[in-house]
Amino acid sequence: MSLRRGPRSAVESPAAEPVTVTVARVVRPDRREAFEQWAENVLGLASGFPGNLGASLLNPGPGSSEYHLVYRFQDDESLAAWERSSERRSALAHVEEMIDDVRYARTSGLESFFTRSPQPGPRWRLTLLTILAVFAITSLLQVFVMPRLESWPLGLRLLLSATVVVLLLGQVVMPGLTRVLAGWLHPSRD
Repeated sequence: MSLRRGPRSAVESPAAEPVTVTVARVVRPDRREAFEQWAENVLGLASGFPGNLGASLLNPGPGSSEYHLVYRFQDDESLAAWERSSERRSALAHVEEMIDDVRYARTSGLESFFTRSPQPGPRWRLTLLTILAVFAITSLLQVFVMPRLESWPLGLRLLLSATVVVLLLGQVVMPGLTRVLAGWLHPSRD
């Protein structure tokens, strides 16, 4: 007896996840103005790079000279293309004499969604934004989707609801809202 097998299915690669990189630089006190201009230029370059979901500069708090550049890319491949780019290499060549120390941190997927920034604004703002986003998504589900699924078992409907909320929240809604409302979420401390 022989078993016939159908064609092999391609091995699925994991879904691409957004990646956030934070680069902390301790800037020499006499080079702060030059560094801020450099940072504005490099963030502009990164923002226009394919796959970039946003880039921002977090200024130091009182008594500090540590700046944080935050980049968010749609996936590892987009980030790697930026990190290998001649534009970035050229920009990095101009910053070395302005800094005393540099640290690099990288997070991806849901981890980046729940990780607080190095200099966060009031935590209640992110909490409020998250509640409003979950409320909007679940309301739309309850009005437009769930009435069509009344014959489904309760557990399956709840699983579908939780899956849709988490996917939309982590992949679409919160990345967009945090980019649009960055000024409100992280108010300047100057």
